[in-house]
Amino acid sequence: MTFEELIKSLNPDVYSNLKTAIELGRWPDGRKLLQAQRELCMEAVIYYENLHQIEESLRVGFIDPGTKKGSVCATDDHDHDHDEVAAVRLVH
Repeated sequence: MTFEELIKSLNPDVYSNLKTAIELGRWPDGRKLLQAQRELCMEAVIYYENLHQIEESLRVGFIDPGTKKGSVCATDDHDHDHDEVAAVRLVH
């Protein structure tokens, strides 16, 4: 079975468990996730999200640019300091 076939066979529960394992750094049984495992899980989750067209704002690593005045801007067509930093979060 190829990596692509494996990802295509994942169900939403497995996808959710992978996201949780990445976020907590542990498998559901409590064992610590090794760095190589974390990287492979992240790759699988990203591939799954692209394959299943998960809404961008719900994807792992989504950065909310903010909408309030003074937040991070999408364009560079003006001058001002950006005091706020967008938060990176794992979305459940």
